[in-house]
Amino acid sequence: MCVPKDSAPKLAQTDQWIKTFDFDAFTADMKKLGDELEKNQGDADVRHLNKMIMWSNMCVLVGLLTMGFGVSIIPVVALSTFTFTRWTMIAHHTCHGGYDKCHPNKSRWNRFKFAVGGTWKRMCDWFDWMMPEAWNVEHNNRHHYCLSEIEDPDLVENNLVDMRNLPVPTIFKWMVLPFLVTTWKWFYYAPNTYKELKLAKWRKQGKKIPADVVPSDAVTVRSLIFGGTPFYSFTEFFSVVIGPYLLIHFFIFPLPLLAIGEYMGTGHDMYISAVKNLFLAELLTNFHGFVAIVTNHAGDDMYRFREGCRPYSGSFYLRQVLASVDFWTGSDFNDFMHGYLNYQIEHHMWPSLSMLSYKRSQPLVKALCKKHGVPYVQENVFWRTKKTIDIMTGSASMRWFPEEYEKKFLERDAVMELEKKNKKTTLLSDKAMEAVQE
Repeated sequence: MCVPKDSAPKLAQTDQWIKTFDFDAFTADMKKLGDELEKNQGDADVRHLNKMIMWSNMCVLVGLLTMGFGVSIIPVVALSTFTFTRWTMIAHHTCHGGYDKCHPNKSRWNRFKFAVGGTWKRMCDWFDWMMPEAWNVEHNNRHHYCLSEIEDPDLVENNLVDMRNLPVPTIFKWMVLPFLVTTWKWFYYAPNTYKELKLAKWRKQGKKIPADVVPSDAVTVRSLIFGGTPFYSFTEFFSVVIGPYLLIHFFIFPLPLLAIGEYMGTGHDMYISAVKNLFLAELLTNFHGFVAIVTNHAGDDMYRFREGCRPYSGSFYLRQVLASVDFWTGSDFNDFMHGYLNYQIEHHMWPSLSMLSYKRSQPLVKALCKKHGVPYVQENVFWRTKKTIDIMTGSASMRWFPEEYEKKFLERDAVMELEKKNKKTTLLSDKAMEAVQE
């Protein structure tokens, strides 16, 4: 579907590509590619997952063996990388259902089984600040299917609106960044994901949201302490969400080093060293996560949208490209250090595929975008970090997708959905008639 020239609204220079964009052809190509990718998943995807698990486990093994022998960069980097990759690669893609159909162990490597069901499951599969059940709601549902809309809980421009509008020189805003970048997982992400879980339960129960509460506003540790939230108390948040991780990961987990230290005649030194290394690794993994995660959908070349769209519709596929960015791709080591988040465009188009499928699909998606004239952004992750910080501080703003075209594409989605239903109805009617005639 191309909009007739005589009815086409005026477009900014950066949006001129929309004039000749064939919406229907783009939709058909992306649907076809997605179907092919899903059909081709199998043993190779499981072997690749196991390889990444092995690499991640090697990191934690190095960290465990070295964290009691003084504070040094080796245990800090190793423990940080394990925490980062266990979340971004293993938990992330498993919780999306990337291995539901191809992994032989359905009792664990399944979106409805992995890390959910209590603290023990959380410890065995994915132990982090965020509660897995809460993250599944916030990320897998709200973020992925409301991308760059006001309902997107990870929309940086909206979540940092107070900082953006703060009437102080930008240099002072930059001074706050080290704290935000090294604490964001427990300070912002854990409480906000838990808010989304509670909000989903409220909506399911038909519970009325207070008039003075804006559901899209982020909940942070700061807002919990100074203002509170109607969804849960700080006591509940600590005891259910962050408390278990704080106590077990940082203090109980290294306890065996007390006994080892006593045996080796070093007293409490090994335990104290381990605790220090764990806390330093926490700062580093927050920084690593910020650079690879928060930057995925922020920048002055990323689009925002006003209304929601149907999942896996033409508008849906288009938005995933226009509101996401890929980083450098290539070798397994490069992808491992990016947490496989360097294939963000492909992941958002088909969230329930494996890591290996995204590696396969990236050049194909890029070629299709070039064919249809759709902007496909792929840049160095550190350059994207600079662009994200510009959004956070208010030095730059994201683009709004032209409203007239947003509406036209949503209307076209509805027509295509109706045509699809009518086609199915016709086919069923034909089969019924054939059966009668036989």
